Parts: sequence; C-alpha cells; structure tokens
Amino acid sequence: MKRILLTTLVGLSTLALGVGAVALLASARGGTGGGQLAAGLTAAVFATLAVIAIVWGAAHVIVGVPLRRHRPWSRLMALMLGSVDLVLLPYGTALGAYALWVLLSEGGKNLFAEHG
Repeated sequence: MKRILLTTLVGLSTLALGVGAVALLASARGGTGGGQLAAGLTAAVFATLAVIAIVWGAAHVIVGVPLRRHRPWSRLMALMLGSVDLVLLPYGTALGAYALWVLLSEGGKNLFAEHG
C-alpha cells in the first residue's frame, strides 16, 4: 500500500512540476522563441509523466484492494503489475521482485487458491 501511495505522490509532484513549467511559459511570453519552446516541451513532458504515474498508481490500488481480500484473480493481476515494476529502477525493481517472490511462493499460491 505504501508503494501505491508513493507512486501516486510522485505523479502528483510531477504534475506540480508541469504546472510550474506552464507558469514559466506564461511568464516568458515576451522572451525568445527558444525559451517558450523549451518551457512548453518541459510542461508537456512533466504532464505526460504525471498522468502515467497517476494511472500506474491507480492500477496498483485497483488490484491491491482485492489482493488484500485474497481474491484469486487479483494475484494474477498483481503478478503482471509486479513484472512491469521490475523495469522501474531502483525501487520498482526491488518491490516488483519482492511481490513476485511472495506471490509465486507455495504459501502465496495456497493463500489465493480457490476453495470449492
């Protein structure tokens, strides 16, 4: 749950950086064209990264709630998210590896086995 909140916080802070870049763009109206282009590009990059981080955090929340309730389908979804987390250096790699280790262990498999 903490990593989900951290991912969402990163998304929100990146969005704040994008808003700051937009403010720089607005204040640079009388400046050179290169400055406006750089501020606009920075704002677009930060806004895009912020949306991706917020969506990624929301996906973890959507899967995390049923995972805590031991829903069998949520284990598969968490395995997929954890696999993608492996490429998000450095924290995502560690947390993704831990998620895969826990969910693929015999105890993890038994915890999510369907009864009936």
